[in-house]
Amino acid sequence: MWLTEPRNANAPLAGLKVLELARVLAGPWAGQVLADLGADVIKVEGPEGDGTRQWGPPWVERDGERAAAYYHATNRGKRGIVADFRDPGDLARVKALGTNADVIIENFKTGALVKFGLDHVSLSATNPGLVTCSITGFGQTGPRAHEAGYDFVIQAMSGFMALTGEPEGQPMKMGISASDLACGLYSVIAIQAALAMRARTGRGQHVDMSLLDCSVGLLASQATHYLVTGQNPPRMGNGHAQVSAYGVFPTLDGQVVLAPANDGLFRKLLSLLSRDDLLGEERFATNAARLANRGDLDSIIAAETAKWSSAELLSACVEAGIPAGPINAIEQVFADPQVKARGMRMDLDGVPGVRSPFTFSDAELALDRPSPRLGEDG
Repeated sequence: MWLTEPRNANAPLAGLKVLELARVLAGPWAGQVLADLGADVIKVEGPEGDGTRQWGPPWVERDGERAAAYYHATNRGKRGIVADFRDPGDLARVKALGTNADVIIENFKTGALVKFGLDHVSLSATNPGLVTCSITGFGQTGPRAHEAGYDFVIQAMSGFMALTGEPEGQPMKMGISASDLACGLYSVIAIQAALAMRARTGRGQHVDMSLLDCSVGLLASQATHYLVTGQNPPRMGNGHAQVSAYGVFPTLDGQVVLAPANDGLFRKLLSLLSRDDLLGEERFATNAARLANRGDLDSIIAAETAKWSSAELLSACVEAGIPAGPINAIEQVFADPQVKARGMRMDLDGVPGVRSPFTFSDAELALDRPSPRLGEDG
């Protein structure tokens, strides 16, 4: 069942065999990244299919099958089979794949695969080099290990929502499933680290990935803020807790983002806005002073940017070396000349998508097939 020849011999992970026993987002996202990097990924779905096939509209119609665009966003490059673990023949086929796999990605509830003999301990008995990556909401240990994890809940629990939104408004989730996606990416890192270690030791291992762990891990400077001070970082909306002036500012025809993140860039911005008169003011002389007088400074800058069109202001900022950018809708993202130049949009067999953002000097991505139809490969 595994490919005898790599999908793309010049892809970084050409020849790697990955069995995906995962559905929805975090696990399939990890599988898609590995597939883009050249791995032979076999996705195993139950008879009803991955639930995201029904998460529409919008829908993608292809060869007589309708599946949600959401499904196609996370399953490119894989081969697909259908298996009912309660059927002895199907289970034997999946076990055989696991016996010969390099990697298994699974996101069943903790311990759920043991009764089928598809857990790491069972499969590694005959495949000692196997790397199994288990992705769950809360990990394999701890008081919540047996609970299901959902992105929205994890964003709330991890502190993401407490940090997102306007200071006086409601805590907000991010506009993407950040906890799922981050866990999928962290899982790819962990899988490749385990494979690198296997190259030294000859042994595989079980990788335990948790949505909550990965989200807490992304708190970065916000976590350190609390750990150093004992104080919860505030919600800042579009502001920055440590830098001013930094935010969204009005123009004649919309809004732009300005991010002059040091004294030199701030002075350039004042010169650009013809407000050199402020350069000698003590209340704006340092970043700390600007933070203490954030409200006054933001009002002054907003009054000046409102005199410009967005295009003129952004062009002037580029010329002056001031970090700035438009606030793009998704349509504008894919029309952006830089995004086009980097080839981020792709189409496979009429199915549009976004390529994995890797560019190598001596390797290629394996972008050779869209998401599999249900049971396409057996």
